[in-house]
Amino acid sequence: MSRRASENGLICGTLPPGPLNAITDVAGVRVGHRSLREGNVLTGFTAVLPHEGDLFREKLRAGCDVINGFGKSAGLVQLAELGQIETPILLGNTFSVGVGFDALVSRALAANPEIGRETGTVNPLVLECNDGFLSDIRARALTEADAFAALEAAAGGPVAEGSVGAGSGMSAFGFKGGIGTASRLMRLDGRDFTLGVLVLANFGAAGDLVLPDGRRPVPPVPPVPTPATPERGSVIIVLATDLPLESRQLTRVARRCGAGLARLGAFWGHGSGDIAVAFSTAGRIAHHEAADILPMAMLNESRIDWPFRAAAEATQEAVLNAMLAAPAITGRDGNSRPSLADALG
Repeated sequence: MSRRASENGLICGTLPPGPLNAITDVAGVRVGHRSLREGNVLTGFTAVLPHEGDLFREKLRAGCDVINGFGKSAGLVQLAELGQIETPILLGNTFSVGVGFDALVSRALAANPEIGRETGTVNPLVLECNDGFLSDIRARALTEADAFAALEAAAGGPVAEGSVGAGSGMSAFGFKGGIGTASRLMRLDGRDFTLGVLVLANFGAAGDLVLPDGRRPVPPVPPVPTPATPERGSVIIVLATDLPLESRQLTRVARRCGAGLARLGAFWGHGSGDIAVAFSTAGRIAHHEAADILPMAMLNESRIDWPFRAAAEATQEAVLNAMLAAPAITGRDGNSRPSLADALG
Protein backbone atom coordinates (compact mmCIF):
# COMPACT_ATOMS: atom_id res chain seq x y z
CA MET A 1 0.00 0.00 0.00
CA SER A 2 1.17 3.53 -0.80
CA ARG A 3 1.98 5.64 2.21
CA ARG A 4 -0.35 8.56 1.42
CA ALA A 5 -4.11 8.82 1.75
CA SER A 6 -5.07 10.24 -1.65
CA GLU A 7 -3.07 7.59 -3.49
CA ASN A 8 -5.28 4.97 -1.83
CA GLY A 9 -8.55 6.60 -2.76
CA LEU A 10 -9.01 8.23 0.66
CA ILE A 11 -10.12 11.64 -0.57
CA CYS A 12 -10.59 14.33 2.06
CA GLY A 13 -12.90 17.06 0.79
CA THR A 14 -13.11 18.84 -2.53
CA LEU A 15 -10.30 21.40 -2.76
CA PRO A 16 -7.23 20.45 -4.83
CA PRO A 17 -3.90 19.79 -3.10
CA GLY A 18 -0.70 21.66 -3.85
CA PRO A 19 2.09 20.07 -5.92
CA LEU A 20 3.65 18.29 -2.92
CA ASN A 21 0.44 18.04 -0.87
CA ALA A 22 2.54 19.31 2.03
CA ILE A 23 2.99 22.33 4.27
CA THR A 24 6.09 23.13 2.21
CA ASP A 25 3.82 24.01 -0.73
CA VAL A 26 3.63 27.37 1.07
CA ALA A 27 6.66 29.19 -0.32
CA GLY A 28 9.49 29.61 2.18
CA VAL A 29 8.23 27.08 4.74
CA ARG A 30 10.77 24.43 5.71
CA VAL A 31 10.56 21.30 7.89
CA GLY A 32 13.36 19.38 9.62
CA HIS A 33 13.49 16.29 11.83
CA ARG A 34 15.79 14.75 14.40
CA SER A 35 14.93 11.18 15.40
CA LEU A 36 16.32 9.17 18.34
CA ARG A 37 15.98 5.39 18.27
CA GLU A 38 18.09 3.73 20.95
CA GLY A 39 16.87 0.90 23.19
CA ASN A 40 13.69 2.00 24.92
CA VAL A 41 13.97 5.54 23.51
CA LEU A 42 11.89 6.32 20.45
CA THR A 43 11.47 10.07 20.20
CA GLY A 44 12.68 13.23 18.45
CA PHE A 45 12.18 16.85 17.49
CA THR A 46 10.46 18.31 14.42
CA ALA A 47 11.12 21.92 13.45
CA VAL A 48 8.96 24.18 11.27
CA LEU A 49 10.69 27.30 9.92
CA PRO A 50 8.09 29.72 8.51
CA HIS A 51 10.47 31.74 6.34
CA GLU A 52 14.11 31.86 5.35
CA GLY A 53 15.01 34.96 7.35
CA ASP A 54 15.37 35.89 11.02
CA LEU A 55 11.91 35.55 12.55
CA PHE A 56 12.78 37.77 15.49
CA ARG A 57 13.58 40.66 13.15
CA GLU A 58 10.79 39.83 10.68
CA LYS A 59 7.84 38.37 12.54
CA LEU A 60 4.75 36.81 10.98
CA ARG A 61 1.09 37.23 11.88
CA ALA A 62 -0.24 34.20 13.70
CA GLY A 63 -3.13 32.81 15.68
CA CYS A 64 -3.82 29.74 17.79
CA ASP A 65 -6.71 27.71 19.05
CA VAL A 66 -6.61 25.45 22.11
CA ILE A 67 -9.17 22.84 21.14
CA ASN A 68 -8.55 20.97 24.40
CA GLY A 69 -5.92 22.22 26.80
CA PHE A 70 -4.56 19.05 28.42
CA GLY A 71 -1.02 19.80 27.28
CA LYS A 72 2.23 21.57 27.99
CA SER A 73 3.67 24.22 25.73
CA ALA A 74 5.77 27.37 25.61
CA GLY A 75 4.88 30.62 23.87
CA LEU A 76 1.14 30.27 23.32
CA VAL A 77 0.10 33.00 25.77
CA GLN A 78 2.11 35.71 24.03
CA LEU A 79 1.14 34.39 20.60
CA ALA A 80 -2.54 34.66 21.50
CA GLU A 81 -2.08 38.16 22.91
CA LEU A 82 0.10 39.73 20.19
CA GLY A 83 -0.88 37.64 17.18
CA GLN A 84 2.73 37.13 16.08
CA ILE A 85 5.41 34.44 15.99
CA GLU A 86 9.09 35.32 16.26
CA THR A 87 10.88 31.96 16.41
CA PRO A 88 10.67 28.70 14.51
CA ILE A 89 8.19 26.17 15.89
CA LEU A 90 9.58 23.09 17.65
CA LEU A 91 7.55 19.94 18.24
CA GLY A 92 8.74 17.29 20.68
CA ASN A 93 7.61 15.14 23.58
CA THR A 94 6.14 16.39 26.85
CA PHE A 95 9.38 16.45 28.83
CA SER A 96 11.35 18.16 26.02
CA VAL A 97 9.50 21.50 26.09
CA GLY A 98 12.13 23.08 28.34
CA VAL A 99 14.96 21.80 26.15
CA GLY A 100 13.25 23.17 23.05
CA PHE A 101 12.71 26.51 24.79
CA ASP A 102 16.41 26.75 25.65
CA ALA A 103 17.46 25.85 22.10
CA LEU A 104 15.26 28.50 20.52
CA VAL A 105 16.42 31.13 23.00
CA SER A 106 20.06 30.25 22.34
CA ARG A 107 19.48 30.44 18.59
CA ALA A 108 17.77 33.83 18.84
CA LEU A 109 20.43 35.28 21.18
CA ALA A 110 23.23 34.18 18.85
CA ALA A 111 21.60 35.91 15.88
CA ASN A 112 20.42 39.03 17.74
CA PRO A 113 22.88 40.51 20.28
CA GLU A 114 20.37 43.22 21.20
CA ILE A 115 17.87 40.77 22.75
CA GLY A 116 17.70 41.39 26.49
CA ARG A 117 19.82 44.50 26.15
CA GLU A 118 18.64 47.20 23.71
CA THR A 119 15.34 45.42 23.08
CA GLY A 120 13.02 42.94 24.79
CA THR A 121 13.27 39.19 25.19
CA VAL A 122 12.15 36.50 22.74
CA ASN A 123 9.09 34.24 22.77
CA PRO A 124 10.03 30.64 21.82
CA LEU A 125 7.23 28.46 20.49
CA VAL A 126 7.42 24.80 21.56
CA LEU A 127 4.59 22.25 21.55
CA GLU A 128 4.40 18.61 22.59
CA CYS A 129 2.68 15.26 22.69
CA ASN A 130 3.30 12.40 25.14
CA ASP A 131 5.18 9.52 23.48
CA GLY A 132 5.54 7.60 26.76
CA PHE A 133 3.69 4.45 25.62
CA LEU A 134 6.34 3.57 23.03
CA SER A 135 9.32 5.54 24.37
CA ASP A 136 10.95 5.89 27.77
CA ILE A 137 9.89 9.49 28.31
CA ARG A 138 11.44 9.45 31.79
CA ALA A 139 14.87 9.11 30.19
CA ARG A 140 14.56 12.74 29.01
CA ALA A 141 16.85 11.81 26.15
CA LEU A 142 16.33 14.85 23.94
CA THR A 143 18.99 17.57 24.18
CA GLU A 144 19.55 21.05 22.79
CA ALA A 145 21.86 19.44 20.23
CA ASP A 146 18.90 17.40 18.98
CA ALA A 147 16.76 20.52 18.69
CA PHE A 148 19.54 22.29 16.77
CA ALA A 149 19.86 19.25 14.48
CA ALA A 150 16.15 19.42 13.61
CA LEU A 151 16.44 23.17 12.93
CA GLU A 152 19.54 22.69 10.77
CA ALA A 153 17.88 19.86 8.82
CA ALA A 154 14.92 22.05 7.86
CA ALA A 155 14.35 22.16 4.11
CA GLY A 156 11.65 22.75 1.56
CA GLY A 157 10.38 20.05 -0.76
CA PRO A 158 8.80 16.73 0.27
CA VAL A 159 8.32 16.21 4.01
CA ALA A 160 9.24 12.93 5.70
CA GLU A 161 6.15 11.50 7.39
CA GLY A 162 5.22 8.83 9.90
CA SER A 163 7.68 7.65 12.55
CA VAL A 164 10.14 10.49 12.16
CA GLY A 165 11.24 13.40 14.33
CA ALA A 166 8.72 14.24 17.04
CA GLY A 167 6.46 11.57 15.57
CA SER A 168 8.87 8.70 16.24
CA GLY A 169 7.02 7.40 19.31
CA MET A 170 3.49 8.67 18.76
CA SER A 171 0.22 6.71 18.45
CA ALA A 172 -3.18 7.47 16.91
CA PHE A 173 -6.49 5.60 17.21
CA GLY A 174 -4.63 2.53 18.51
CA PHE A 175 -2.29 2.48 15.50
CA LYS A 176 1.16 3.96 15.03
CA GLY A 177 0.89 7.72 14.56
CA GLY A 178 3.44 10.44 13.92
CA ILE A 179 4.13 13.31 11.53
CA GLY A 180 1.85 13.96 8.56
CA THR A 181 1.21 16.82 6.17
CA ALA A 182 -1.17 17.95 3.43
CA SER A 183 -2.11 21.12 1.57
CA ARG A 184 -4.97 22.75 -0.29
CA LEU A 185 -5.20 25.39 -3.03
CA MET A 186 -7.72 28.24 -3.02
CA ARG A 187 -8.38 30.59 -5.94
CA LEU A 188 -9.18 34.17 -4.95
CA ASP A 189 -9.03 37.34 -7.08
CA GLY A 190 -7.72 35.24 -9.96
CA ARG A 191 -4.74 33.92 -7.96
CA ASP A 192 -3.93 30.60 -6.37
CA PHE A 193 -3.25 30.69 -2.64
CA THR A 194 -1.97 27.77 -0.59
CA LEU A 195 -2.80 26.48 2.86
CA GLY A 196 -0.65 23.70 4.30
CA VAL A 197 -0.90 21.68 7.50
CA LEU A 198 1.61 19.60 9.45
CA VAL A 199 0.35 17.43 12.30
CA LEU A 200 1.94 15.59 15.20
CA ALA A 201 -0.72 12.89 15.58
CA ASN A 202 -0.91 11.16 18.96
CA PHE A 203 -4.63 11.06 19.71
CA GLY A 204 -7.84 9.13 19.22
CA ALA A 205 -9.30 6.09 20.95
CA ALA A 206 -8.88 2.69 19.32
CA GLY A 207 -11.99 1.82 17.35
CA ASP A 208 -13.06 5.45 16.81
CA LEU A 209 -11.22 6.08 13.51
CA VAL A 210 -13.51 6.82 10.55
CA LEU A 211 -12.01 6.88 7.05
CA PRO A 212 -13.38 9.18 4.32
CA ASP A 213 -15.00 6.17 2.63
CA GLY A 214 -16.83 5.22 5.83
CA ARG A 215 -14.66 2.30 6.90
CA ARG A 216 -13.80 2.02 10.59
CA PRO A 217 -10.50 0.12 10.86
CA VAL A 218 -9.57 -1.19 14.29
CA PRO A 219 -6.28 -2.51 15.68
CA PRO A 220 -5.96 -6.32 15.80
CA VAL A 221 -7.04 -6.58 19.46
CA PRO A 222 -8.59 -3.20 20.17
CA PRO A 223 -9.62 -2.22 23.67
CA VAL A 224 -13.29 -1.42 24.00
CA PRO A 225 -13.57 2.35 24.61
CA THR A 226 -15.72 3.20 27.62
CA PRO A 227 -16.09 6.26 29.82
CA ALA A 228 -13.89 4.43 32.33
CA THR A 229 -11.02 4.25 29.79
CA PRO A 230 -10.73 7.87 28.63
CA GLU A 231 -8.95 8.91 25.46
CA ARG A 232 -5.48 10.08 26.44
CA GLY A 233 -3.40 11.60 23.69
CA SER A 234 -2.67 14.83 21.91
CA VAL A 235 -2.42 16.36 18.49
CA ILE A 236 -0.46 19.43 17.47
CA ILE A 237 -1.43 21.12 14.21
CA VAL A 238 0.79 23.70 12.50
CA LEU A 239 -0.99 25.57 9.70
CA ALA A 240 0.80 27.81 7.19
CA THR A 241 -0.70 29.90 4.41
CA ASP A 242 0.33 32.58 1.95
CA LEU A 243 -3.17 34.03 2.10
CA PRO A 244 -3.13 37.51 3.70
CA LEU A 245 -4.92 36.98 7.01
CA GLU A 246 -4.67 39.08 10.14
CA SER A 247 -4.21 37.40 13.50
CA ARG A 248 -7.89 37.25 14.45
CA GLN A 249 -8.67 35.58 11.14
CA LEU A 250 -5.78 33.14 11.63
CA THR A 251 -7.21 32.15 15.00
CA ARG A 252 -10.57 31.50 13.36
CA VAL A 253 -8.92 29.38 10.65
CA ALA A 254 -6.88 27.46 13.25
CA ARG A 255 -10.11 26.58 15.04
CA ARG A 256 -11.39 24.82 11.90
CA CYS A 257 -8.57 22.31 12.09
CA GLY A 258 -10.73 20.75 14.79
CA ALA A 259 -13.34 19.96 12.14
CA GLY A 260 -10.75 17.81 10.36
CA LEU A 261 -10.07 15.91 13.59
CA ALA A 262 -13.79 15.38 14.18
CA ARG A 263 -14.24 13.94 10.67
CA LEU A 264 -11.76 11.23 11.71
CA GLY A 265 -13.82 10.31 14.77
CA ALA A 266 -12.00 12.31 17.44
CA PHE A 267 -14.02 13.90 20.23
CA TRP A 268 -11.16 15.75 21.96
CA GLY A 269 -11.21 13.68 25.12
CA HIS A 270 -10.52 14.98 28.61
CA GLY A 271 -6.91 13.78 28.58
CA SER A 272 -6.08 15.00 25.08
CA GLY A 273 -4.05 18.12 24.37
CA ASP A 274 -5.26 19.38 20.98
CA ILE A 275 -3.71 22.63 19.79
CA ALA A 276 -3.58 24.38 16.42
CA VAL A 277 -1.16 27.19 15.52
CA ALA A 278 -1.60 29.11 12.27
CA PHE A 279 0.61 31.69 10.56
CA SER A 280 0.57 33.66 7.33
CA THR A 281 3.66 34.35 5.24
CA ALA A 282 1.87 37.12 3.32
CA GLY A 283 3.43 40.02 5.23
CA ARG A 284 6.32 40.46 7.64
CA ILE A 285 6.32 42.64 10.75
CA ALA A 286 9.63 44.39 11.32
CA HIS A 287 10.83 44.29 14.92
CA HIS A 288 12.43 47.71 14.55
CA GLU A 289 9.59 49.28 12.54
CA ALA A 290 9.75 53.10 12.75
CA ALA A 291 6.39 54.06 11.22
CA ASP A 292 3.40 54.77 13.43
CA ILE A 293 0.77 53.56 10.96
CA LEU A 294 1.27 50.44 8.84
CA PRO A 295 -0.63 49.25 5.76
CA MET A 296 -2.01 45.71 5.78
CA ALA A 297 -3.69 43.52 3.20
CA MET A 298 -6.24 41.06 4.54
CA LEU A 299 -8.84 38.64 3.29
CA ASN A 300 -12.38 39.88 2.80
CA GLU A 301 -14.15 38.28 5.75
CA SER A 302 -17.01 37.10 3.55
CA ARG A 303 -14.51 34.84 1.72
CA ILE A 304 -13.13 33.16 4.83
CA ASP A 305 -15.03 29.94 4.19
CA TRP A 306 -12.28 29.06 1.68
CA PRO A 307 -9.50 28.76 4.28
CA PHE A 308 -11.99 27.25 6.76
CA ARG A 309 -12.65 24.42 4.31
CA ALA A 310 -8.98 24.09 3.42
CA ALA A 311 -7.98 23.82 7.08
CA ALA A 312 -10.49 21.04 7.81
CA GLU A 313 -9.61 19.04 4.69
CA ALA A 314 -5.83 19.37 5.03
CA THR A 315 -5.91 18.44 8.73
CA GLN A 316 -7.98 15.33 8.08
CA GLU A 317 -5.65 14.20 5.30
CA ALA A 318 -2.45 15.05 7.18
CA VAL A 319 -3.46 12.75 10.05
CA LEU A 320 -4.19 9.90 7.65
CA ASN A 321 -0.85 10.50 5.92
CA ALA A 322 0.91 10.31 9.28
CA MET A 323 -0.73 7.00 10.12
CA LEU A 324 -0.28 5.41 6.68
CA ALA A 325 3.42 6.32 6.58
CA ALA A 326 4.13 4.81 10.01
CA PRO A 327 5.09 1.13 10.05
CA ALA A 328 4.16 -1.25 12.85
CA ILE A 329 6.58 -0.84 15.73
CA THR A 330 7.55 -2.28 19.09
CA GLY A 331 8.94 0.15 21.61
CA ARG A 332 9.45 0.52 25.35
CA ASP A 333 9.01 -2.66 27.41
CA GLY A 334 7.54 -4.49 24.43
CA ASN A 335 4.67 -2.05 23.91
CA SER A 336 3.63 -2.07 20.27
CA ARG A 337 1.42 -0.31 17.77
CA PRO A 338 0.21 -1.83 14.49
CA SER A 339 0.32 -0.05 11.12
CA LEU A 340 -2.85 1.39 9.59
CA ALA A 341 -1.42 0.61 6.15
CA ASP A 342 -1.14 -3.08 7.10
CA ALA A 343 -4.67 -3.08 8.50
CA LEU A 344 -6.01 -1.72 5.21
CA GLY A 345 -4.09 -4.34 3.25
